Amino acid sequence: MTEPSDHPELTVFILVKALPAWLAAPRAERRRIGAAAASGLPAFRQFDCEAFSAMCSDIWMFAAPSAAALHATIERLKDTPLFAEPYFELVALLPSLEDGWKTYEAATRTAA
Repeated sequence: MTEPSDHPELTVFILVKALPAWLAAPRAERRRIGAAAASGLPAFRQFDCEAFSAMCSDIWMFAAPSAAALHATIERLKDTPLFAEPYFELVALLPSLEDGWKTYEAATRTAA
């Protein structure tokens, strides 16, 4: 858990679905494309969920210090082959605040 902040970091979850072009590519090629796409982007964590969900095949997670940083990251990501080829379909983009309720309660407690 994090302490409340006036400018909390966004945790971003990107739900994506692998497209046939990605699945048809050899695994070594997928690793090469993924590594190239990830260079220059924030540290992503990847969660494989296709065996458990029909909604998406993967969830990518990263932190963004601001809305502007999130915007820049998504723009850079859209320029990679992952979306430009396309190899993945964007299902949902979910920016969130970890323990956001604590920030809200701290702000309203001091204002009350």
